[in-house]
Formats: sequence, C-alpha cells, structure tokens
Amino acid sequence: MFRPILAAALFLAAALPAQAFIARNGLVVEPRPDGNFDVPYRGLSGASDFWCAAGDYVVRDLNLSPETRIFRLSSPPRRSGQGVTFSLSPEGATKTGLVLLGGGRSISASHARALCDAKMLIED
Repeated sequence: MFRPILAAALFLAAALPAQAFIARNGLVVEPRPDGNFDVPYRGLSGASDFWCAAGDYVVRDLNLSPETRIFRLSSPPRRSGQGVTFSLSPEGATKTGLVLLGGGRSISASHARALCDAKMLIED
C-alpha cells in the first residue's frame, strides 16, 4: 500500500515546477520571474477557486500580511481551460472577476482566503 502512495507523490512532484506552491484547495501557484504568479487551470474551477489559491500563496508561501492587496492581471472572464495571472502591483490590473460591492481591481489576501472557507462550507 505504501508503494502506490509513494509513486503517486513522486509523480506529482516531478510534474510540478520546482517553485510551485500547492494551495489548500489543491490548485497550484507558480511564481514568475517578474514577481507575478500564475494559477494554472486544473479541472473545474471558478473565479473564487483561483482567488483562494492566490490568497493562500501570498499568506502562507510569501509570508505577507493578510491585508496585502492582490490584483488580477488576466482579463475576465477566464476562458475554459485557462489559468489566471495575479500580481501584488496594480500595474496592468483588470477587474477581479468577482461580484464585489463597490467594485475594485483588487482584494486583500485575507478576503481571497475567505473564499476558500466559503466554498468548503457550501460543499459540505
């Protein structure tokens, strides 16, 4: 039983870029050399799933404050099979792709992480 689990873990490790971060919702976050980061498409995921992964990455991997603003660089709506690119800078930011009171081009990392919890509550 141990061997299949070990084989699966090794396969996943080999399939991910060296610097990839796995968010608590299972999506992968890949840092880019320009300081931005991508959340590639990994099956059925909505805007809140991508934001959840981005917020989790900013807080747990980058060790930044939960109040850090995150900006979406990929224009919504995301096409089927496409990921989303995020930034910590407002330069080039588009709409969030989320329904927000007051609109805006960013949300805090804590707000993004709260989307993880909201989704888990809905699915339970």
